[in-house]
Amino acid sequence: MTLTGTVDRVTSQADKIARFRELHVPGRPLVVANPWDVGTAKLLVSAGFAALATTSSGHAATLGRLDGGATRDEVLAHAAELVSAVEVPVSADLENGFGHTPEAVAATVTDAAATGLAGCSIEDYTGDPDTPFYDLPHAVERIEAARAASDLVLTARAENFIRGNRDLADTIARLQAFQEAGADVLYAPGVSRPDDLRSLLASVDRPVNVLVRPDMVPVAQLAEWGVARISVGGAFNQAMIGALHHAARELLDEGTYGFLNLAAEGRTQIAKAFG
Repeated sequence: MTLTGTVDRVTSQADKIARFRELHVPGRPLVVANPWDVGTAKLLVSAGFAALATTSSGHAATLGRLDGGATRDEVLAHAAELVSAVEVPVSADLENGFGHTPEAVAATVTDAAATGLAGCSIEDYTGDPDTPFYDLPHAVERIEAARAASDLVLTARAENFIRGNRDLADTIARLQAFQEAGADVLYAPGVSRPDDLRSLLASVDRPVNVLVRPDMVPVAQLAEWGVARISVGGAFNQAMIGALHHAARELLDEGTYGFLNLAAEGRTQIAKAFG
């Protein structure tokens, strides 16, 4: 199995956009890591990731908030920090564009492009649990506005599955409409069953991103099916928090120091990435 991408030195924003776009090769998936601060961005590039993407939940966790709890200004400042910290392309999770109208989405994408990003994502989730999804015509207008606002690699997200609506037909219809609206990459986080993934991949003509899930087939199988990008979302951040919680409980409850073995590995990686 061959994965797309090596860590190349690219400097201008135009170069990063072009590089990010060319890394999306169906069958040779770009595996993207999702850092949540400057340190983790540098560590993940040191580990060999060819591109990065922000995580809304991971970033919110650094602020002591739940997913979706960061403000527009905080998200854009966070994106700018990561872009300035690493030389690989960075894409930003812009959630629903921090506004319901196409004009609001366009303004957010314009401001995001000014940070030096190579890509961004816009989702069709309203944030209102009573009416969670924009109706399709309006959702399409929002993607069209994002497309017109910049030449960033645009990922359009259909949020059905990850928000509890496991309607594959509607999800595919949305992705097909987003494709026609100008999205470069299509993404339906939460779709993980093999039959669902194969149906989705066969139904669209743009690179598809998948989010790793506990029941997901291995990367090699996703590559064979034609996936172009694989991301972890907030999972790395959550794994770090889980490790921290276990270390804290060991010290407080057991009075032992087994966590120092993992700390030694951490020191090694810090020296490698930051030295």
